[in-house]
Order: sequence, then C-alpha cells, then structure tokens
Amino acid sequence: MDRLASMQLFVRVAETGSFSKASADLNIAQPTVTKHVAALEQRLGARLLNRNTRGVSLTEIGALYYERCKAIQREMDEADNLAALLQKKVRGKLRVGTSVAFGRRVMTPLLLRFMAAQPEIDIDLSVEDRYVNLIEQGIDVAIRLGRLADSSLGARYLGLNPWVMVASDRYLSRAGEPRRLEDLAHHNCLIYSTVQGDDLWHFTDPKGGPRSVRVSGRLRSNNLSALLEACREHMGLAILPWYVARESVASGAVRPVMTEFALPAQEIHAVYPSPTLVSAKVSTLIAFLQDCFVDRWWLADPGTDLAKE
Repeated sequence: MDRLASMQLFVRVAETGSFSKASADLNIAQPTVTKHVAALEQRLGARLLNRNTRGVSLTEIGALYYERCKAIQREMDEADNLAALLQKKVRGKLRVGTSVAFGRRVMTPLLLRFMAAQPEIDIDLSVEDRYVNLIEQGIDVAIRLGRLADSSLGARYLGLNPWVMVASDRYLSRAGEPRRLEDLAHHNCLIYSTVQGDDLWHFTDPKGGPRSVRVSGRLRSNNLSALLEACREHMGLAILPWYVARESVASGAVRPVMTEFALPAQEIHAVYPSPTLVSAKVSTLIAFLQDCFVDRWWLADPGTDLAKE
C-alpha cells in the first residue's frame, strides 16, 4: 500500500477519533481506511490506536508517530505551495532554443526587449539548425519554423515567416529581369539547400494555382547569410526569408523580383515539453512573442517595440 496515503489516513483517524468519520471526510470506504491503518501498524510492528466501542484513541507510540506524521504533512504542503508559487512567478532562468539565422537576426533582439521588460528573467539562448530533444537538452521553449510534426509536446502558434525572391539591380541589368516562372531556367539561382534541396522553387501564381519550377545555379548553401551575400555581390537570384532580406532591401542593395508570384510562408510556433504544465515564465514569453509576430513584422526592426512607436 502507498506509505504516504496510509500515514495521511492514520492522521485523519487520530484527529476524528473514528474510522467511520475519517472515511466519510475523505470519501473513502471504511474498510479501506481500516486496512491502511492495519498495514501501517504491521509494517511498524507497533499498535498506534486503541480501539473500543466508544471509538479510537492514540497509544503512546501512536501519539509520537502522529506528531511526526503531521510534521511530514506540513512539509509536503509547503513543498506543494512552493511549487505552485514558483509556477506562477515570472522569474528565474529560461532556456530558449531556435535556428541559427532566426536566432541571430530575430530572436536575439526580441529576447533583449523581453529581458528589459522582465528584469527577474535570465535567458539561456541555444541556436542550432537541427531539432533537438527539448527534455534531454533542458529547453523550456523552442521557436520553430515550418510545419510541426505530430508529437506529445505543447505548441502555440505565433505567426508567419514569409519569403521573398530578390536580386541586385546590377545582376538584373546583366541577366535580364524574369517575368515568367519559365524565365528562371535561364538565371543563376542561389539555392538554399536546407529547404530547396531538390532544386524546385514553389510558387502560387496570380490566379491562386500552385506552380513549381526547377532551377539551377553556381552556388548552393545551407546558410542564408551566404546566399544573401552572394545576392548582394550580383551573383544571381535568391529566395530568402523576409527577415534575412529586409535590411538589404531597405538599403537598395537588392530588391524583390516577381512579387506577383507568392512564395510559401512558414508557420512560427513556440514548442515546449508539456502541453499542460506550462510555467508562468514560458507563458509570459509566448504572449510577448505573439504580440511581436503580428501585421508585417518582418519589415520592422525586431529591436524596436512597435507598440511604442
């Protein structure tokens, strides 16, 4: 039998002076209470209660045991209260995981804003381009891009991560500006191997129909910054997340191309180990990020609090 449960039942019997009253208070069948106390006495090798027709009373050993059980019960209650209190407080270390480019360009400035607003939160940011096991790595919340696989993890939708095709004016003046998807076959396309590893670029045409076109080029990389740099150096066309291309578009180093053909956008999710036991610090960060990934967030400086502008 459960040792703690037996101790708790014994305490209630001692306090009510009756097996029947204890069973009624705890909504447990009286024979169950009797068996628990009997098992406790057998395990201890001592009688804890005197039983007679008028009820029960504590033996000398029972009285001493009762005081220790009450002390243990108080310690358990305090532990439960402490856990509940910490669960509600927005304080302590928060381990956050995300991909390298998104972490450097978007999450770092956002987390700095979050830390300024939550001075009792410490952030441990881990960035890598592979999905890690949150529980094994001790990650409190991971920010993931793309469709989520079915799992037992908790998840909250944050927003969308749109992509854009860009090129420099010098490249376009040399190679010609593409007008149709078929024109891409004649261009040097800078391929992001993590997503477009099959050399297929996917679009939605102006009528809403899905289109795919096979491309080729001299540079393929799993690093978005490398592709942006090649694009800025007039090497060809690139499809990049808007958050990567934003500053270069704003400065005129590159510009959007074929904007009438929409590119697939990635969903952004916050993922955490348990769908039910979510701490206050994780919930607070998620609420903060949901406010950040609204409207056309990818065109704004992530270090700027748009709500204050």
